[in-house]
Amino acid sequence: MKIKQILLAARPKGLPVASNFETVDAILPELQEDEVMVKPLYFSVDPYMRGRMNDAKSYIPPFQVGEPIESTGVAEVTNSKSALFKAGDKVMGNPFLPWATAAIFPAAHLRKIDDSIPLTYYLGVLGVPGLTAYFGLADIGKPQAGETVVVSGAAGAVGIAVGQIAKIMGCRAVGIAGGAEKVKMLTDTFGFDAAIDYKGNTNMDAAIAAACPNGVDIYFDNVGGDISDAVIKHLNFFARVPLCGQIALYNSTEVPVGPRIQPIMVTRSILMQGFTIGNYSSRFGEGFKQLSEWVKAGKIKYTETVEEGFDRLPTALLGLFSGRNSGKMVVKV
Repeated sequence: MKIKQILLAARPKGLPVASNFETVDAILPELQEDEVMVKPLYFSVDPYMRGRMNDAKSYIPPFQVGEPIESTGVAEVTNSKSALFKAGDKVMGNPFLPWATAAIFPAAHLRKIDDSIPLTYYLGVLGVPGLTAYFGLADIGKPQAGETVVVSGAAGAVGIAVGQIAKIMGCRAVGIAGGAEKVKMLTDTFGFDAAIDYKGNTNMDAAIAAACPNGVDIYFDNVGGDISDAVIKHLNFFARVPLCGQIALYNSTEVPVGPRIQPIMVTRSILMQGFTIGNYSSRFGEGFKQLSEWVKAGKIKYTETVEEGFDRLPTALLGLFSGRNSGKMVVKV
């Protein structure tokens, strides 16, 4: 069977460009016993994938040059030689699907999902972004009613969920995003108490002070860079900082130099903890159950930006670094 694949053609230096990707034809082998053939329906693209384009030691292996890129995705079974799956079943790769128009997996490398729930929810609010928001805020942030929670990258899939979970837990939610439209979306659609447009503010220090008159108790950091430098000045005593992402720095070609934050952390007894969602793999059931209850009760709303077409995968990934998405960025194959 002839298929298309998207490969990592070359490792990027700084911001990735179209030439870092290559679309090729390939042939799938014959299906063997206990194997399943799937057709991808939706792929997720996420900021962490930029790190996998580097040949560097990290919490997840790098993509290999000349091999298909992979990401979380939802697929449909088209052929099965396993008793566990039948044609038409909706599945997810465990944990990833290759960027290809079809693929073959050992049955043990797939998990069946309930298609009565919108399929893209498994890539967003009920998937890695939602679980990241839930565990990062609840487990590291430990929010208490009445506290102020600030989240950077607030218009992304994780940030939108963080703000809404903060509200459910009785906190004041302040989002930082780029552009007036995204700021309006955060307050009008997703219930944030205040939002700051970092593109429209030349003085982020003053903007944060105005939005957080009682200081910041929890800073959910998705961005890093200058934005985080500004927020850290306003952290209260015993503040907590779940360190989730540093998208402002992912494409840096030199080691950035910023303010020395240790004196503030020491004198204000601040906790900063980095994490990845893999740290909580043993508790995914707990997180999925809670998020599902909140979604069904209407307490968490969801939005996504959908690119259509397999060939749009590289464009969608690059769009994350220019802020083209509101909510989860998904490619419909």
